Amino acid sequence: MALKLRAAKNNRSAEQEHREILRAALRGPRRRPLAEVLAAMPDVGRDEDFARQQTDRRG
Repeated sequence: MALKLRAAKNNRSAEQEHREILRAALRGPRRRPLAEVLAAMPDVGRDEDFARQQTDRRG
């Protein structure tokens, strides 16, 4: 029943809707570009907060 309702909402037959659901599932999630991910990061802290500290005694 839900498939028929969804199909009607999208102006498709139940068979067309079924194919579209499968196509979307096989396509997988949309990957976001790295630039978009980086731009979404909050601007917190100072550069010094992220300075790498030497922890081993190699030398």
